Amino acid sequence: MSQGILVFIEERKGVLRKASFEALAQAKKLSGGEPVSCVVVGKDPSSLTDAISKHKPEKIYSVSCDALDEYSAEGYTTALCEAIKKADPKFVFAANTSMAKDFLPRAAARMGAPMVTDVTEFAEGGASTPIKPMYSGKTYGVFEIKSPLAFITLRPNVFEAEATDDGHKAEVEALTVDGGNIRAKVTETHKAEGQKVELSEASVIVSGGRGIKGPENWKVLQELCDSMGAALGASRAVVDAGWIDHQHQVGQTGKTVSPQLYFACGISGAIQHLAGMSSSKVIVAINKDADAPIFKHATYGLVGDLFEIVPKITEEIKSLNGHG
Repeated sequence: MSQGILVFIEERKGVLRKASFEALAQAKKLSGGEPVSCVVVGKDPSSLTDAISKHKPEKIYSVSCDALDEYSAEGYTTALCEAIKKADPKFVFAANTSMAKDFLPRAAARMGAPMVTDVTEFAEGGASTPIKPMYSGKTYGVFEIKSPLAFITLRPNVFEAEATDDGHKAEVEALTVDGGNIRAKVTETHKAEGQKVELSEASVIVSGGRGIKGPENWKVLQELCDSMGAALGASRAVVDAGWIDHQHQVGQTGKTVSPQLYFACGISGAIQHLAGMSSSKVIVAINKDADAPIFKHATYGLVGDLFEIVPKITEEIKSLNGHG
């Protein structure tokens, strides 16, 4: 009989994704006392089990395959399905990342199970009643899951991860899969230039909107990013205008972020953008328009020209860092 929740823990080159542990924490809240286990996949993921164990799952399935030194949708599907057969869960949870969007639908199809993506909350029925925004947040869909197995991806930075416990030791079961049947393999990965810090993982973000006036002016914000080790974000308007790539977009149709510090530079504060960053711990808004909606949500507001204010902030931070 199916029971509990299996959570896919994503790793890239040995780095575990924070969003995976947000999904794990939510799984534990919704499990109703049933077992919550994790699965990690790779060429040799056994070295990561201690770090995962600190997040307090009951069991960890470590699925290895020599062919999975690099991500493969086909290979990860096979590995995940092998763990599902062992764990026999009611639900498979994962963070709604690019990797999960790529291979989880394949795994769901292989297991003959339904899938609900980009979930932001759950109704009273718990894991069986996920809720997700639809039509750019204009409406919400409430789903009722009645199948014995279902896949659910959770939007990053919406749910909070639990505090770790160094003393917790989860049971570990090692599994292996044959990579010989993988038809398409990733041989090399090229990281996009200009984004030194992953947006959804960043603790500090500097975002720009139409107030930057043109794509040639991103360097002003990038210098501020570099001085703080921050990620560069953007509003939908400038992404739609072609000023910057979609990977930088923060908002309802972009990425949801929850940094310690968020700079909104030349951003008016449309509802769609606020939906993606309103949970930031501290919000600093810089805008020439004193009536811009963003100021109603900002911790600190600076009314003025960002081309005068941002360089001064950058210089001050460099000075504090000893580079002034």
